Amino acid sequence: MSGHSKWSTIKHKKAKTDQQRGKVFSKLVREIMIAAKSGDPDPDNNARLRLAVQKAKEANMPNDNIKR
Repeated sequence: MSGHSKWSTIKHKKAKTDQQRGKVFSKLVREIMIAAKSGDPDPDNNARLRLAVQKAKEANMPNDNIKR
């Protein structure tokens, strides 16, 4: 396990949360890409894209990742 070191414990917890966060982010990015390709790339005219961007913002995804 993580042993008796405080930093080792933090490292293991952070790795687990980063993995979960990365999985959510990759799903959201995939949905944004599909929505942008299937319709208008402008969120004002594309309801599916607007919803995907809204979900990404709710998950605290950085704006740089959303705009890419």
